[in-house]
Amino acid sequence: MFTRVSIPTPFQVGAVNAYVAGRTIVDPGPDSEEAWSRLLEALEARELAPSDISQVLVTHPHPDHFGLAHRFRDAGARVLASSEGADIMRDFGARLRYEQSYFTDFFERCGISRETAKAVTQLPEAFLPYAQSVETDRTVDAGDTLTVDDEPLTVDSVAGHAVGERIFSYDHEGRREALVGDTVLGDITPNPFLQPPQTAGGARPRVLPAFNESLRWLREQSHDRFLTGHREPVESPQERIDAVLEEHDQRSREVADIVGEGATTPVDVMTALFGDLPATEYFAGMSEAVGHLDVLEERGRVEKRSSGGVFVYELQ
Repeated sequence: MFTRVSIPTPFQVGAVNAYVAGRTIVDPGPDSEEAWSRLLEALEARELAPSDISQVLVTHPHPDHFGLAHRFRDAGARVLASSEGADIMRDFGARLRYEQSYFTDFFERCGISRETAKAVTQLPEAFLPYAQSVETDRTVDAGDTLTVDDEPLTVDSVAGHAVGERIFSYDHEGRREALVGDTVLGDITPNPFLQPPQTAGGARPRVLPAFNESLRWLREQSHDRFLTGHREPVESPQERIDAVLEEHDQRSREVADIVGEGATTPVDVMTALFGDLPATEYFAGMSEAVGHLDVLEERGRVEKRSSGGVFVYELQ
């Protein structure tokens, strides 16, 4: 049903997968001339122009997935995304400023110097040119049904990789398939990126516990194939999900061993896991360290306290 189009990105993850079916595009890619040219080539091969596209579906509001959506909307297409994703895509710059403010303070409480925390949170500003803001014409939630090329797609919500993630399931040639964005990838494990509270002053989402829960739910949905946001499709979804969950459990055990050596800050965990990371990898590294501490705290394995304004974890 869907044709995969590999779209170049300037990001470390490499190319992103856009998908085309009829007059629908899913995750068109980052807003760059190189990406636009590649997508135009794919449309021309199907004898389509941008003005022929009627709708753009966005699995999650990361720049490499939604950046080109505004060009199709300007040409007449409607954009569909989650309500949470719509809020971010409406003004990506404002969202980034909120995250920078929150994570500068949060990373300092995790044991990073304020100067380093500021530098780390400023790095994503390089993403702004690829994340042109766009309005969403219809928000979609779990249980909604969409029509693509005269076929029904079911919308479901998942959590853990990004705010407001959605997956789209459908039947094709006797198999149950799903467009899963970055929730499951074939040969790399998606990052459980830290997220700030939904509203200022609220509770920080525990993304890795939520990610694990989403994966366990998705494993039970009996899909036969996943169309992923990067690289090749996943042909054995349950097997791949089991492997990812085992990787998560193994890493949580490693973090428990680190904490077991004595009172530990999140930056201590990150350093023990990954060594001396460059600043460009700090956000991903802290996301992993804090994520697994969240898992262990939820399981009652560790206890968090504050010492001198810094989070410290100890085994229960």
